[in-house]
Amino acid sequence: MSELTGSPSPEDGGGTPMPMGRPARQHSGGGDGGRYATDLHSVTIHARQRTFYIDLKESGNGKFFKVSEKSRGGQKTTIMFDVEDLDQFIKAFEEMKTKL
Repeated sequence: MSELTGSPSPEDGGGTPMPMGRPARQHSGGGDGGRYATDLHSVTIHARQRTFYIDLKESGNGKFFKVSEKSRGGQKTTIMFDVEDLDQFIKAFEEMKTKL
């Protein structure tokens, strides 16, 4: 697993990375008929008052990315997309970066 840390802020306790070791494991998704997704790789990003988890997973339908955000208040949001779409996301982020 990789871990990235954003700019430290006082609310983050000075930006000290927290160990977020998550070993490869299998999950049964809720209500998915017993299908499993295996974790292949995970990256954790600590950024200001949020933590982002980027997971590469594989299921019977193929490989996909799961991106989750957890705010300081504990609210969690998740999106998933197929690995075939990764280049489109990278291109969009690179375009956004030129606008900074």
